[in-house]
Amino acid sequence: MSDPLSGLMAALDLTDTGARTSEDIFTGPSQWVPGGRIFGGQVLAQSLVAANRTVPADRFVHSMHAYFLRPGSVDMPITFSVDRIHDGRSFSTRRTQAYQEGQPILSMIGSFQDVDEGLVHQTLPPVDLPDPESLPTTADLLAGIDHPVARFWATERAFDIRHIDTPLYLQPDENAVPSSAVWMKTVGALPDDLNLHRAAIAYASDHTILEPVLRGHRIAWVTPGLKVASLDHAMWWHRDGRADEWMLYVQESPNAIGGRGLAFGRIYDRAGNLLASVAQEGMIRVPSPADR
Repeated sequence: MSDPLSGLMAALDLTDTGARTSEDIFTGPSQWVPGGRIFGGQVLAQSLVAANRTVPADRFVHSMHAYFLRPGSVDMPITFSVDRIHDGRSFSTRRTQAYQEGQPILSMIGSFQDVDEGLVHQTLPPVDLPDPESLPTTADLLAGIDHPVARFWATERAFDIRHIDTPLYLQPDENAVPSSAVWMKTVGALPDDLNLHRAAIAYASDHTILEPVLRGHRIAWVTPGLKVASLDHAMWWHRDGRADEWMLYVQESPNAIGGRGLAFGRIYDRAGNLLASVAQEGMIRVPSPADR
């Protein structure tokens, strides 16, 4: 679709096939991205939407743990099967499997809870950061570059992402600090649907979560021969938030070894409320200078 936001909405509008044996079955489209491999955040968000369709309306996702099993193809739709593992007095647990051509490409378990009272505290966001309006857009940064990936980053994503640190699209960050922060929101307004916003935040959480690993080793996305792939993704939702309003995504990487990098993230709204926490390990393979 030419409109990125419409493409996001279409991807998250799964079709209920009406089939159910021991599992509920849904189908959804794949969004086009350069390279032909499905964006991980898309299938994460779709898996969450599928699970949401099977839980009571007054229960909302609070955690999700997923493994990326195979690269998905943008040329085929995705089938989602939801196993209603457990429904308790306050919590529901669901497992979603995403398939293409009969092969699983992602496996996710999510937990859903009734709204409840309890202890409250949170880690505070960093202070004295620039406002998103003062930062260049990706379109500004990549203006004049006629390349499919550059055009996609600049104008074809559903999220406006603005880097507080040096963007890694074209050049590395010479500071070599394994941390990063971005402002992000959808490029337009979304409906007033809490489940949709939580799914959209899951979608966006996969865009930049591994950048702290690259930043810490002075690596840019355009490095010849660089291979990056998400291996797993965990997420915890803490408070209600809107994906169409500015969110601060603070990220850090505590470790990289064995061709893998680990990163943690915290997502805040503009008022400083902690909306969600994220963890991901990714495969990161960098060719030696002689091979570039």
